[in-house]
Amino acid sequence: STPMGGSGAPWRRLSCGTMVTERAWERLFAKYGIAEQIAQNGFYSISASQIKEFREPRLMAKFDHAINRPLIFQDGDLAILPTSRGTYTISQFQAYHELETLKGNKQRVFIPDYLQSLSLEGLVSESIALNCAYSCGILNDFLEEETIYPAVSGRMGSGDFSFTINGKNRAQNIRVQNAQIEIDGAYEGVECLALFEVKSSLSQDFIIRQLYYPFRTWRERVKKPIKSVFLTYSNGVFNLYLYRFDNPQNYNSIRIEKQKSYVIGTKINLSTIENLLKTIPVTIEPALPFPQANSMEKIINLIELLHNAPMEQGTITEKYGFDPRQTNYYADAGRYLGLVDRESGNHAKFKLSETGQRVVEQEYTQRQLSIAGCMLEHKVFRDVLRLHFEHGKMPDKADIVKIMKDANLHNIEADTTYARRATTVSSWVNWILGLIDNDINKP
Repeated sequence: STPMGGSGAPWRRLSCGTMVTERAWERLFAKYGIAEQIAQNGFYSISASQIKEFREPRLMAKFDHAINRPLIFQDGDLAILPTSRGTYTISQFQAYHELETLKGNKQRVFIPDYLQSLSLEGLVSESIALNCAYSCGILNDFLEEETIYPAVSGRMGSGDFSFTINGKNRAQNIRVQNAQIEIDGAYEGVECLALFEVKSSLSQDFIIRQLYYPFRTWRERVKKPIKSVFLTYSNGVFNLYLYRFDNPQNYNSIRIEKQKSYVIGTKINLSTIENLLKTIPVTIEPALPFPQANSMEKIINLIELLHNAPMEQGTITEKYGFDPRQTNYYADAGRYLGLVDRESGNHAKFKLSETGQRVVEQEYTQRQLSIAGCMLEHKVFRDVLRLHFEHGKMPDKADIVKIMKDANLHNIEADTTYARRATTVSSWVNWILGLIDNDINKP
């Protein structure tokens, strides 16, 4: 990894593969005067053979998140879209959409008992995750269809269509002629054909093309409505976003129509968590930054990703579409919980600790309890959870700050810092409370 500067992006630490891509694009821009052509004509059409002079096009033109774009793209506010199997257009496109904030409670679902081949520990690919969502009834419920059937998936040609897309100063017209598209899964019912884009990482945005090109392709081929669904999954939680295109000919007319979250039930009851609180021993506070990472779902997602292989900071940033500072926040939160280690050296990678390796390989329910236990080893979290149980509600921020100040935390001095970290405390404790199935043992 090496520092990269630029007027349009903060200092970044890049993975080795991304550094190669960055340098290849810099050479392409220099050789073909791409920036000058865009300034003069508003766009630049580049062929796969041109790109291949420096690197494979499949590695050079796939930027799923805005932050994945090479620095030369970010500085020029540029994006790239395929227009055929061998051509791409580069311009100041508004190509990305920020995921909406999740709202509402998670609906509990269960994997049918008779499905012995399907488990939460076995969701190692997008296709298996989609099969799990289908088998649990998530897709039927979300699409509001009584009966749906698996349909098209995989790579295919887009056919021919044209559309407008917002640029920096004006809209531009783009024509697509049999570009390659990929559909992670599709399900068809009486009322609609639903096309799915599935991600195993909880990112902040996505490139609209992943929904728009399949939408335009299949809109011409079937008579019933097309539903475009973006699905993320991690640690037994499925987040589904239903999008529509108000104007089918306008790439940027994307609008959220519905969002819903589902969680695979753990059958954990209140007494299980109360017993955990009583039996987990308190540990000495580590000499690490106290967590500033509100989403426990993203921390667990990071642990799942690290189970595949250790990652440099830059690789994590690219996978999530995070700001680099957020990468550090979430990796450090994993270290604080004892689940993640950081290697030493200039090219240091984050990896699972022995505890993290053991936890991530546990059966799903036990994994949740183990992660909760890692939290409750720390005085702040156990005291806040205990107060919640005593009073039936989350302590207010002032009470949480008082608990934090009594816990001998590492390197926190300013009251404003305590207040920010208190938000993380309440968020993590709420995650533990969310494990409890209140319907268990009800008469």
